[in-house]
Amino acid sequence: MIRVNGGALFSFSLYLVLCFSVILPVLCDFPATFQLEKVAPNVDSLELEGLRARDRARHGRLLQNVVDFPVNGSYDPFTFGLYFTKVQLGNPPKEFYVQIDTGSDILWVTCASCRGCPNTSGLGITLEFFNPQQSSTASMMSCTNPKCIAATRSSEAGCSSKSSCDYSFQYGDGSGTNGHYVSDTMHFQTVVGDDSTSNSSASVIFGCSDSQTGGLTKSDRAVDGILGLGQSDLSIISQLSSQGVAPKVFSHCLRAGGGGILVLGEIVEPGIVYTPIIQSLPHYNLNLQSISVNGQTLSIDSSVFATSSTQGTIIDSGTTLAYLADEAYDPFVNAIAAAVSQSARTVPVKDNQCFVAASSLDGIFPTVTLNFQGASMKLNPEDYLIQQGSVDNAIIWCIGWQKNQGQSLTILGDLVLKDKILVYDLENQRIGWTNFNCGSPVNVSSSSHKNEFINAGQLSKNGSPSLVTINPLVCLGHLLLSLSFLHLCTKILII
Repeated sequence: MIRVNGGALFSFSLYLVLCFSVILPVLCDFPATFQLEKVAPNVDSLELEGLRARDRARHGRLLQNVVDFPVNGSYDPFTFGLYFTKVQLGNPPKEFYVQIDTGSDILWVTCASCRGCPNTSGLGITLEFFNPQQSSTASMMSCTNPKCIAATRSSEAGCSSKSSCDYSFQYGDGSGTNGHYVSDTMHFQTVVGDDSTSNSSASVIFGCSDSQTGGLTKSDRAVDGILGLGQSDLSIISQLSSQGVAPKVFSHCLRAGGGGILVLGEIVEPGIVYTPIIQSLPHYNLNLQSISVNGQTLSIDSSVFATSSTQGTIIDSGTTLAYLADEAYDPFVNAIAAAVSQSARTVPVKDNQCFVAASSLDGIFPTVTLNFQGASMKLNPEDYLIQQGSVDNAIIWCIGWQKNQGQSLTILGDLVLKDKILVYDLENQRIGWTNFNCGSPVNVSSSSHKNEFINAGQLSKNGSPSLVTINPLVCLGHLLLSLSFLHLCTKILII
């Protein structure tokens, strides 16, 4: 028990009054007027460790800033077929182009020792190789490292006779990569609340690829690696949030015409609806309950969408198109074909359901609604159709959703995710979305707004949380001029 004499207690109390009534208002620029409410529990039942945990969470949010990554690429399978960003690793920093992938967990880049790895890219970018020996802060991750041991339990790492902590990943398209883990500095730009950006860095663990197979070896759409944005402890999201560098929420808005927004932070926009993430599964699994076409629910057994380790519905920005569970595919395509206006005619194209129609899809094709637990996602025709040529001055539109042969797994890729704000709120285990013009500026908060036990408005000028306004077109302009993704391209807006 700590004993405090009366004089010390009075001095300490006066100090607190000065802090809250004078010092804090000056530093944070808000009026020094408070409405006090009794919130403390009975002293006899007070658990000090619980208060410490709450304060640590509070302090972590105060230190976090929005981390902004530029975006290039597009969903179009005939041009890019992927979205990618740029990361800076090592000392001195070296830049790497990496695919944005919410369907995997690990950040990895091509190592200087890589075998079977492309040297050029058809995407108009210069490929780089990471050499740990050329970075003054790089170190190999050993098999005795606690993080390696933990990753071994989740099959994200393995240890052979060598002392290095290794990995081997296989992706859904049949491609794969093998390599070893490295610890080094990651450099990035954070946006702070005083009309400026700040250069920041953190020590992270990432993969150094020694070999690649399948589509990863092809030069036409080659990048330097993959930025896995999953939930595992080794994902960049988890690593940065655990260090208090970034919040445990990230958002993207992938523009159909190319580019977009990727931030470690929560995009705040009216109309965003949320559905829970199904926990204890390795991907971003959501509870899809039914599909509607023009408001009519399709006759698909609900068991087709049930979630398990082998079936369910996954959000995956690393997938270009969309794949519907086998038993749901035919009812889906038939319902669209039945609802198509008579102004469009059906044509066979490589076993796909295709239509010849005018360039405008309005009024010709139906709307589709994906009904999730507690939220619905409205899809326009552009979200399930892809353009595959023209005939007689008209456009050939084909169903872009593919049948997932023999599987009850539905994967929503970039064809569906584009032109929407997607918020991955890992703190509260939910994903939200709304249709949006991803070429427009967005407001971003550095913390999730659900179940806040603090008054987020205390650190802003008028009682609202501090928001960052990010303009993707400014970022894209810098990219097209110099392929330097990390130029200053943000504007702060304190609301």
